[in-house]
Amino acid sequence: MSEHEFKIVFTGPMGAGKTTAIAAISDEAPVSTDVINTDHDAHDKALTTAGLDYGRIAIDENTGVRLYGTPGQLRFRFMWEILGTNAAGVIVLVDAAQADALVQLDAFVDAFGAGRRMPIVIGVGRSGEAGAHPLDAFVQRLESRGLTLPTFGVDVRRRDDVLLLIDTLLCLLEMADPTRMNA
Repeated sequence: MSEHEFKIVFTGPMGAGKTTAIAAISDEAPVSTDVINTDHDAHDKALTTAGLDYGRIAIDENTGVRLYGTPGQLRFRFMWEILGTNAAGVIVLVDAAQADALVQLDAFVDAFGAGRRMPIVIGVGRSGEAGAHPLDAFVQRLESRGLTLPTFGVDVRRRDDVLLLIDTLLCLLEMADPTRMNA
């Protein structure tokens, strides 16, 4: 057990890469509650998270981060509040190739207090694909709502990209309370 433990929640719509991101970064085999997807109208993928994903990483010998992934479907929204309890911050993942990605961004940012209850970092996947929303569209969407949240283009399969999101969130936490990280 590390001297400092932080709980970070990965959230976002179905298919945004929450399970993949946690698997890419976790120091131990992640726990996943994936089940067969019966909601093919919403997303064409074989499995979907029904409860949570869990992993853990050690930032250094004194700092550990517990990683929790929420289910992305609205019918499992009750899990968002459960998993968000006592979280230090949230990483919202969205898939820029999904037609309603900007609306999804709003829904998940709002569900976690629009960055006012706890720090939020945005990870946008697949923004370089043909027909996808450009990364700037997400920044502009947030700014139009009066929100300035760190927003990055990421590939959730890449450990370094996921680490960028976590490191940014930890920096926001340190800026908010410098004694929290250095005690």
